[in-house]
Amino acid sequence: MNKMPRFAVVLSGCGRADGSEIHEAVTALLAIDRAGCTYQCFAPDKEQEVVINNLTSEKMEERRNVLVESARIARGDIKNLRELNPGEFDCIVFPGGLGAVLNWCDFAEKGINCTVDSSVSRVLEEAYARKVVIGAMCIAPVTVAKVLGKHGITLTIGNDKNVAKTIELTGAKHKDTPVAEACIDAKNRIVSTPAYMLAGRIGEVAAGAEAMVKAMVALAGR
Repeated sequence: MNKMPRFAVVLSGCGRADGSEIHEAVTALLAIDRAGCTYQCFAPDKEQEVVINNLTSEKMEERRNVLVESARIARGDIKNLRELNPGEFDCIVFPGGLGAVLNWCDFAEKGINCTVDSSVSRVLEEAYARKVVIGAMCIAPVTVAKVLGKHGITLTIGNDKNVAKTIELTGAKHKDTPVAEACIDAKNRIVSTPAYMLAGRIGEVAAGAEAMVKAMVALAGR
């Protein structure tokens, strides 16, 4: 590859309790930038499944839009996920946060029987078919597994046995992985890292994000 890979980053809102985990999203963006790569952020243009007070963890009786909230992290430079053409990118990253299992799909409510938002499933299916490198952090691998598990992909959410068993019900394989490392499925071009499924501090999340991006850049060059 003559040029550095171009990344798409898919967000699910803003805040760990009902959107993208901000530390994970920002450390992923920083790792991409430090690797000398460019990125474009995307998010579904839809109402959040629920709005949570991130201070008290209590449900709030208000409505928020996933794309509008995600724009906070992207500093306004973000596009509707329906505009994402995987053929224009070499890599796509899905940060974690409960928005991944609330707004991208309803795994938080239905577990393995969840339904994935059509815009998210389209991007994952097309990216896989085009051999775009897919990265996922924290709980986001659950969404990836629901769509792509049928291909026998390997990924990680750290070492949570219950979530790992659920992931494997999709046909995917789970690999226990330390917080600062990345699980690399070179055959299927998928890289994942535990982030706050294991992390106790932001430095550990950043180390995992850097490991993930480094591996993604290497796979994109093949």
